[in-house]
Amino acid sequence: MTDAAILSKGMDCLIQNLGDVDAERFIMQIIREPFDYTKWQKGLFEGMSLDDIGNKAVEYCEENPR
Repeated sequence: MTDAAILSKGMDCLIQNLGDVDAERFIMQIIREPFDYTKWQKGLFEGMSLDDIGNKAVEYCEENPR
């Protein structure tokens, strides 16, 4: 997939889930604030067991069916 295609899909996803205005606000937050995705991801599941993570995944899927 090209970089342009990834950007397009990402923007479509943001707009679909946040709406036009909040998608733009999200982008502005990312631009303004230094954001290290790798550090954020490392702390995302800190203190959670595999069962906790699995339960959260199941809960999310039940609340957001495709």
